[in-house]
Amino acid sequence: MRILHTMLRVGNLQRSIDFYTNVLGMKLLRTSDNPEYKYTLAFLGYGSNPDHAELELTYNYGVESYEMGSAYGHIAISADDIHATCDGVRAAGGNITREPGPVKGGSTVIAFITDPDGYKVELIERKDHAAGGGLSS
Repeated sequence: MRILHTMLRVGNLQRSIDFYTNVLGMKLLRTSDNPEYKYTLAFLGYGSNPDHAELELTYNYGVESYEMGSAYGHIAISADDIHATCDGVRAAGGNITREPGPVKGGSTVIAFITDPDGYKVELIERKDHAAGGGLSS
C-alpha cells in the first residue's frame, strides 16, 4: 500500500493552483470538472501516481472558505536548502509563518508556510532525498 493523494478543499481553485505551482514548484497534473455534482478537482505534485503522492485540490462551486477546525495539522515537503527555498517562497509572494530553524527537541531544520486558504505546509530540509519529490533550490 502507498499514499496516493491528500485532498484539500479550496475557496478559489485558480488561486490555489497558482500558489502550489508558482510558489512551491508543483506541476498541475490534471483537472476534472464535474458540473452535475458542482465541483472541480485539480491534481498537483512533483510527479504522478503511483510513483509520487499527489495533492488533490477540490473546489465546490460557490464555496469560498472553510473552517479549519483543530484536527488538521499540515502537509510536509522536503527541501534541499530550506533557507534558499524560503527566500524563493517569499519572493514568489508566499507567507512564511515560521522561519527556518531546528524543530523543538531535535536538529532537523524546518519552516512553515501558509497557503491562500490557510492550510499549513511544513518545509523539511533533507539534503539526501535523491529519490526526488521535494523542492530543490
